[in-house]
Amino acid sequence: MTSKEYLTSVLVAPHVSEKAARVAEKANQYVFRVRSEATKTEVRAAVELMFSVKVESVQVVNRKGKSTAFRQRRGRRSGLKKAYVRLVAGQTIDFTGAEK
Repeated sequence: MTSKEYLTSVLVAPHVSEKAARVAEKANQYVFRVRSEATKTEVRAAVELMFSVKVESVQVVNRKGKSTAFRQRRGRRSGLKKAYVRLVAGQTIDFTGAEK
């Protein structure tokens, strides 16, 4: 079992995009940017710990960084890892920070 300190650092940020909003409405899934070495089980444990919800499934996507060029200099953008987290029916995550 991994420590609580490590689990709190697994989730980097919620990934905000049109596709993420569409998936949240239709499939009760939330998209997070996660650390590159994070596994599905670590992402599941981190979401359950930080948001007090029950996770049904986790899908992970690795996006490679793009090659770029600027004034005859070659470069590379950093890649990222995203996790699509599906919650059990009836549960939600509130990112607005409003207290209930």
